[in-house]
Amino acid sequence: MRVPKLLGAALLALGLAAGPAAADSASPSPSDDGGAPTEAGTSFRTATEIDQGETATANGSTGDYLYWSFPADTGQRPTVRATVKLPETHAAQTWQVDVYDGLRRRQSCQYGAQTRTAAADASTVELACVLRTVRAWSEPWANDPLPGTYYVRLTAVGLGTGDLGLPVSAELQVDSKDIGGSAAVDGSLGEPLVPGIAVTSARDDDESAGAVLSAIDPDDGWASGWWSDRWVWTAVGGALAALAGVGGYRLTRGSGRPSRVPPGA
Repeated sequence: MRVPKLLGAALLALGLAAGPAAADSASPSPSDDGGAPTEAGTSFRTATEIDQGETATANGSTGDYLYWSFPADTGQRPTVRATVKLPETHAAQTWQVDVYDGLRRRQSCQYGAQTRTAAADASTVELACVLRTVRAWSEPWANDPLPGTYYVRLTAVGLGTGDLGLPVSAELQVDSKDIGGSAAVDGSLGEPLVPGIAVTSARDDDESAGAVLSAIDPDDGWASGWWSDRWVWTAVGGALAALAGVGGYRLTRGSGRPSRVPPGA
C-alpha cells in the first residue's frame, strides 16, 4: 500500500512550504547604515525613524515630548519598551508612553506598564506597551492596528513647576512577535498607512531641505495581507483528506478479485 509513502510526501511538502512562510514574515532586522538614532523628534512630523530590533537613545528635558516612528506589518504584535534615566535630584514623576498608528489614532496596549510613577529616589523608570496584532484589513469605523507607520510618544505627565526642564535621557526599543495565520483575515489594504507628505524647512533664508515622513519600511517589503501560513495548512489539510479517502477506498475494496459464478448456478 502506497498510502504511507504519500503521507510522508505530504508532510515533507508541509515542511518545505512552512520554511519560506516563516522567513517571509520575519521581523525587520536592525539598520546597518550608521547605527541606531541618538535623538528624538518633538512632534509627529519630526518623529525619528527607527527599525525594529535596534535601541534608539535621546537626551531631553522633563516636560518635553519625545517622538519616534517605526514600521509594523501584517501579523506582527509589536512591543515598545522605554527606559528613562532620571536626574539625581527630583520629585516623584509619572512617565507615560503612547503609541499611535499611521492615522494618528492612539492604540491601546494589551498589557504592559504604559504609565509608571518614579519615586523621588528612583534613578530610572521603565515602561512597556504590547500592542494588539496588526491586521491586514479592518472596517473603516474600527480602531484595529493596520500595517504601516507607528508613532511612539514618551513624556512626563503632571509635573510640578520645580521639575520642569530637568535633564533626562531615554532609550527606546521596538520588537515584534510574528503571530502568523491565526490572526489572518480575509481582505487587505490597498496601501499601508504610511504618511508620505513632504515637509520643507528653510535654512539660511536661501536653502531648503525636504524630509519625507516614514521613509522606512520592512526589509522584505510590505506583506499587503495576501499571504499567511494558513494557506499552507489549508492545502495540507486538503491533501491529507484526499489521501485518507484513497486509503479508505483501498482498505474497503479488498485485495482479492471476486470469484466467478458458473452459469446456471
